[in-house]
Amino acid sequence: MQALIENGNFLSLSRRSPETFSNSTQFTLDNGTHVEISAPGIISFFPKRNADKVKQIVLSCGVHGNETAPIEICDELVQKILKGELVLAHNVLFLFGNLPAMDIAERFVEENMNRLFSGAHSQGEGLINQERVRAKQLEDAVAGFYARSEGTRYHYDLHTAIRASKNEKFAVYPFLHDRKHSKGQLAFLAACGVKTILLSESATTTFSYYSSYQHNAHAFTVELGKVRPFGENDMSRFADAKKAITSLISLDNFAPEIDIETLDIYRVNQVINRHEEDFQLHFDDDTPNFMDYAKGTILASETGAEYVAQQDGEAIVFPNAKVAIGQRALLTVVPTTLEDLDV
Repeated sequence: MQALIENGNFLSLSRRSPETFSNSTQFTLDNGTHVEISAPGIISFFPKRNADKVKQIVLSCGVHGNETAPIEICDELVQKILKGELVLAHNVLFLFGNLPAMDIAERFVEENMNRLFSGAHSQGEGLINQERVRAKQLEDAVAGFYARSEGTRYHYDLHTAIRASKNEKFAVYPFLHDRKHSKGQLAFLAACGVKTILLSESATTTFSYYSSYQHNAHAFTVELGKVRPFGENDMSRFADAKKAITSLISLDNFAPEIDIETLDIYRVNQVINRHEEDFQLHFDDDTPNFMDYAKGTILASETGAEYVAQQDGEAIVFPNAKVAIGQRALLTVVPTTLEDLDV
C-alpha cells in the first residue's frame, strides 16, 4: 500500500491489476485520513474530523466507460488525496463504475449500467452479466458508506453525453416524490458551470435516483460535456466543475449563491421508448441535445407509432435509436420554473 500512497495510482491499478484489491484493504494516511478500498474502483476516505460537521459525499464516474472527462477528474482527485496534496473536510466515496468498458472505450460491455439500479440488476434473468453484478456492488458500496455517519448525504453521478448539446453542461434532478428541490444544490451545480437543470418527473433506474430515493441524498446525474477518448479532453472546459468539487470536499462549508432566474429549467414532457427493431429518429445524428421543435414535428417513428412534438419549443434530450428494445430512446423536455425551494 505504500506504493499506492506514494503514486496515488488507484484507478490504474484497479484497471490493470484488479487482483490487488480482491480483498478489502484499510490504511491511514499521515494526515489522519482513514482509507478503505472494498473492491477495484471503489475507494472511500474518512478524514479525522468532528463527525457532526462531516458531509457524506459520493462522487461516481465511468458508469459509462467511454465518458472519460469525469473519470480523469476523479482520478486526479484520488491521486492528490492519497499523496496528501488534498486534505478532505468530509467523508468521500469515489466510485469508478464500469472498469471493463473503460478498457474497450465503450459505453458498456453487455448492458447499459445506468438502467440497472434500484434493484433492476437482479430483476428478470438476474445477475447474468458483469454490468448487473457491478451495479449491485456499487449500490452496496453507497449503502454501506451512508450508514457510516448521520451527515447530510450527497451523490453526484458524473457523465458526458453521447452528442453535443446546445446547453453544454446540464444536470438531471431525479424525481423527489414529496421532497422539495434544493436552492443550495442548484447553486453548487451552477458553480460547476451547470446552469441547465432537467427535472425528472417519475421513478427511474438510474444511479442518481437510487441514492436520492433509497437514501434521501441530494443526488444528480451531471452531464459535463461531450464524450471524448482518454487524453483528448480539453480539461479547461471542466475547470469550474473540478474547482467546485474540490471546494465541496475540502472546505468545511462550501456554499455558493445563485439567482434562480439565471438557470434554464426544463421538465420532462415525453419518455419515448423503443419497442420495434425499425425504430428511427427523424433528425440528424449530430443534432444536439436541447434542440427544440414546433408542435406536430415528427421526432421518431417505428412500426405502429409516430412520436411528435406535443407543443411548440419541445426539445430533445438523450436521443439514441440503438438502445435495447424496451429502453428509453428519447426524452422530450419543455421549459418550466421552480418556485417552492428548500434553502
